[in-house]
Order: sequence, then structure tokens, then C-alpha cells
Amino acid sequence: MIDAHQHFWRLDRGDYGWLTASLAPIYRDFGPADLAPLLARHGIDRTVLVQAAPTEAETEYLLGIASATPWVAGVVGWTDFESPQAPRRIAALARHAKLVGLRPMVQDLPDDHWLARADLVPAFEAMIGHGLVFDALVMPRHLPALAWLLERHPSLTVVVDHGAKPRIREGELAPWYAAMREIARHDRVYCKLSGLVTEASPDAPNEVVFPFIDALLDVFGARRLLWGSDWPVVNLAGGYDRWRAITLRALARVDEASRAAVLGDNAASVYLDPRGRSFANRGYRPGP
Repeated sequence: MIDAHQHFWRLDRGDYGWLTASLAPIYRDFGPADLAPLLARHGIDRTVLVQAAPTEAETEYLLGIASATPWVAGVVGWTDFESPQAPRRIAALARHAKLVGLRPMVQDLPDDHWLARADLVPAFEAMIGHGLVFDALVMPRHLPALAWLLERHPSLTVVVDHGAKPRIREGELAPWYAAMREIARHDRVYCKLSGLVTEASPDAPNEVVFPFIDALLDVFGARRLLWGSDWPVVNLAGGYDRWRAITLRALARVDEASRAAVLGDNAASVYLDPRGRSFANRGYRPGP
């Protein structure tokens, strides 16, 4: 059992520009001691820790936590893909044993076609060369540029975060579904089953996300979906326990091997196998 998408942060670091007091349920520090009881309750062995600030300083902070926390199996960090020094910085970060991927915060960039920029080619080629996963933090409006990126770099392993954040509040299923089907044509592209409840209205019933989960199962199949909590952001939408319950209910219609793939096996394969690594001590259970 692997949680393929969770965060830690410390407010006094000062590099989380998006995290303000208006987000009261998550406007505080979150660290391993806060998450460990949830992992224990749900029998989750390992996590992938994902950046939440566009700074290498935060990536180094997360790598430090990962080094000291056995159940953090890998870190998806950040570096400046636009910098002429990007290939060198990617090579330096890749030397850390627990750095498994990188994630520009594309959703926050003003250019919806940023992913298609020619000057980013050296950074993406460095990602491929070092066996790193590209986490695509995108929204539906970025999917055409992502499709262009996939054509240009067919050897790049990509994980689409949060199902590309479909417009669940607005009920916009069909156009997102069509765009995701196009993305899923590329067999090195995976998708995280995460973040969907946050895209629904706060008072929406659990069932509102089921058509979107079903759509992801349809276009990617169980072998290319990775379950993630998006904790602690998920606390804005009912918390870890609610999201886990929703996804287990949605996955009840697939066979046991497929559930195992979504709930852990795929994350192990995608994030660690490309670099020749494996989850050590897989029987370890985090304590409270």
C-alpha cells in the first residue's frame, strides 16, 4: 500500500505563496508525526512526498525529511526548468537516493502552453537521462500543451497529478474525458487518482466524483493509475479517511489484482523501478 501523493510543509519557511490564512484547515505546519497515524490506520506502507513550493530550498528540505523518515520512499521535487543551468541542477538533484521526480507548478504559470516551449527541451532531456518522473501539475486547459510535450519526448515518464483537476463543480465531464483519452494514448503516461474531492463543491455528496473516477479507469486502466491522498490539502474536502473510503468504494468493481495495482504496485513500479530501486522493508508499518 503506497500513498503516491502527499505533502509536508513548515510555514516559517516562507516559500509557500499560495498557502494563506484563508485556507484555515491547512494553514499550519504538517510533518511526519501528523501523517503517521493515518498511514497506520489504513495499512499504508510507504509514501511519495511531493513539493509544494517552487524552490530548490524546499526540495532540499523535503529530501532531508525523507532521509530521516523510512516510510517516505521518494520525493518529487522542483527546479527551474527555464534556467540555462537546468540540466546541471537536475543532475545534481538526481544524485540524491530519494529524489524520484520533478514537478514544475504548471497550474500557476501564466502561459497555458508553457509545456510546449522549445527552451525547455534540455530540461526534459535531462529528466529522461537521469530516469526521473515528470509530475504534471496541470488543469484541463494545459492538456493540449501536455499532448505536444508527449509527442516531442516519447521516452519521458509522466504522471498526471489529480486527474488534471477536472471541473467537477461545473459538471464538465465530456471535454475533459476526451482530452484525457488523447493523453492516455501514450503508454509512458500514468495518472494519479488523487485530488478529485477538492475539485468538487464542499457540500457535494461522495457520488459526484464517481463518474470522473470511472472515466480515469476507462482511459488509463487500473495498471496506469496511482492512488494518492493529496494530504493535507485533502483536509479542505473532508480529509484522508473520506477520500480513502470514496476510492475504495469506486474500486470495488475491479478485481483484486487491479486494486493492488492502483493502491501501491503501480507507484512502486513508476517511481522506483526506472532508477533500479525498490521499496526496502516493504512489510514495515508506520506507527502512530
